[in-house]
Amino acid sequence: MVREISAGGVVVRWLAGVWNFAAIQPRRELLSAAPGAKKKSPGGLLALPKGLVDPGEKPDQTALREVREETGVTASVITKLRDIKYFYVRSWGDGERVFKIVSFYLLQYESGRIDDISQEMRVEVHSALWVPLEEASVRLSYKSERDVVRQALAYLQSHPELATARPK
Repeated sequence: MVREISAGGVVVRWLAGVWNFAAIQPRRELLSAAPGAKKKSPGGLLALPKGLVDPGEKPDQTALREVREETGVTASVITKLRDIKYFYVRSWGDGERVFKIVSFYLLQYESGRIDDISQEMRVEVHSALWVPLEEASVRLSYKSERDVVRQALAYLQSHPELATARPK
């Protein structure tokens, strides 16, 4: 059985008096193979930015890189939130069963413009946008990612000083 290790981030930004997070709208053809995806979400299918850990890279570095590549923004690590583990069967190539672990980190926005991503990345990501954190439970397409964002919100509520922290 193949094993994949990935990392991703819940990038948060305090905008207009509420926490927002960076979400991506993956290309639809990639979603048809994704395990656990909802059939429909209000406003389209949304996910958190994430990707495979490169050789020699630490998971938190991967989360920062994937966020930059898939959303156009840079961020810094606040804390690790959790690991998500699941199995899926590849719908391309060999059709092999894969055990996947994704480490998610809570990240604070530093700079950049949402959706300012390369043309090469547009093959994977249709668009990136800021979404109010309170809407995650109805907007995100994957239950495990909705759970991660709930955990991020709880962390932010217990650390109100983060709302007034300025990006570097």
